[in-house]
Amino acid sequence: MKSGTNMAGSTPLQERRLELDENESSSSMRTAEIILRLLPMGLCVVALVIMLKNSQTNEYGSLSYSDLGTFRYLVHANGICAGYSLLSAIVAAVPRPITMSRAWTFFLLDQILTYVILAAGAVSTELVYLAYKGDTAVTWSESCGSFGGFCHRATASVSITFIVSLCYAGLSLLSSYRLFSKYDAPVGSYNNKEGIEIANY
Repeated sequence: MKSGTNMAGSTPLQERRLELDENESSSSMRTAEIILRLLPMGLCVVALVIMLKNSQTNEYGSLSYSDLGTFRYLVHANGICAGYSLLSAIVAAVPRPITMSRAWTFFLLDQILTYVILAAGAVSTELVYLAYKGDTAVTWSESCGSFGGFCHRATASVSITFIVSLCYAGLSLLSSYRLFSKYDAPVGSYNNKEGIEIANY
């Protein structure tokens, strides 16, 4: 009877190995998460600095990022995301058990910041396109022929912002997995009123 119980269950050694494997998996996931949170912080700072220094003066006049509300929004969005990335990386580095409230907080904030930075990249891309191509329908003339340096720096900042968006998309997936893996899986089958067992797929 005792041997049958041992065969059906797991030995203490197997349980210990399983616990060690789970700890290693949790540690490696935490390391990956910290890196994924620190990476967009550096990129946000680079995109922010490029745009802050983006101004040009020539015989046609002067142009600065602060003259355009879209680029000001891009700067603010990158600053907010850089700050959040640093704070969230510090919190993620603390080896504490992940509670449901903590998982929900990360999930919601990651989702919000993903949309904030994605919106900044999208509207800035439209503005850069208009600066290069213009729009005759609304009498918007292209300006990159006169302010080429300004347009090149704006393009670089917007491109980096889109890389940040990809990092945040990855963080959103990670926080989604971490949150919803805490819920129990749905029951595979249930009995209806007639007593017929139906499988859920």
